[in-house]
Amino acid sequence: MMKSKKFTKHLDTGMTYVILLLVAFVFFFPCLWLILASLSKSGSIYSFDGFFPKSFSMDTFKKLFTDTTMYNYPRWFRNTLFVATGSCLLGTFLTILTAYTMSRFEFRMRKPMMKATMVLGMFPSFMGMTAVYLLMTQFGLINQLWGLVLIYAAGAPMGYLTQKGFFDTIPKAIDEAAKIDGATNFQIFTKINLPLAKPMIVYTALTSFTWPWSDFILPKLLLKEKDLYTVAVGLMSLDETEFARFAAGSVFIALPIVILYFCLVKNMVNGIAAGAVKG
Repeated sequence: MMKSKKFTKHLDTGMTYVILLLVAFVFFFPCLWLILASLSKSGSIYSFDGFFPKSFSMDTFKKLFTDTTMYNYPRWFRNTLFVATGSCLLGTFLTILTAYTMSRFEFRMRKPMMKATMVLGMFPSFMGMTAVYLLMTQFGLINQLWGLVLIYAAGAPMGYLTQKGFFDTIPKAIDEAAKIDGATNFQIFTKINLPLAKPMIVYTALTSFTWPWSDFILPKLLLKEKDLYTVAVGLMSLDETEFARFAAGSVFIALPIVILYFCLVKNMVNGIAAGAVKG
C-alpha cells in the first residue's frame, strides 16, 4: 500500500514536471527562433531553411546601429527611452497619489469614482483613439513625443486598484499616531507610507515603463515623421527583405525590460502579492 502511494506520488510529480517543461518549451521556442533569425546572414526570411536561417552572422546587429540612412534605429531607441521614462516618472507619481487618496481619505464622490473607473477599465483603450487624435490635433501635440508621455501618464491612474489594495494593508493606526504627534497629511504620506510602499512603487514604475516601451497603436497614430518613430513603429516600417534587422531590433529592445525584471522581480512579487490582499 505504501509503495503504491509513493509510486502514485512520484508519477504525479513526474507528470507535473513534463507538463511544465512542455509549456516552457512552447513559450521559449518563439524567443529562440527570433534570436536565431536576428543572426541570419542573408537578412531575408525567404532564405530560411525551414524554421531557421541557413547561415549565421553578427553583421545584422552592427548594421542595426551603423546603417541609419533609411532606418535610424538608434534614434528610434532614444525616442522610445524618452517616452517610456517620462511616462514612468509621471505615471507612477499620479498612480500612487490616486491610490493613496482613494485608500486613506473619505470624501463624498469616492465610491462613485471607484465604480466609474472600474467600468471604464472594462473597455479597451483603442476605443478612444479617434477622440485622442482629435484632442491631440487641437492641442498641437501631433508629432510631439511629449504628447505620448502625457497620454500614457494620464491613463496610468486608471489602474490604481492594485496600489490602493497595498495602501489598505498599511494600518491606519500608524497615521493616527503620527497625527497625534503633530504630523501633517503630507508628512505622513512622504515620511511613513511611501517608505513602506517601496515594493508597490517599484511594481508601478515597471508597469508604467513597459507599456509605452512596447506600445505600437498610439505612437503609430500620433507620430507621422520617421525620425520621431518609437522602436515598435520603426520596426514595423522595415522592408520584407530586412527581417533579420527586424528580429535584431526586437531582441535588443527586449533586453532592458528583461534586465529590469530580473533586478527588481523580488520587489515586484512583493508588491503584487500585498496589493492583492485587500481591494
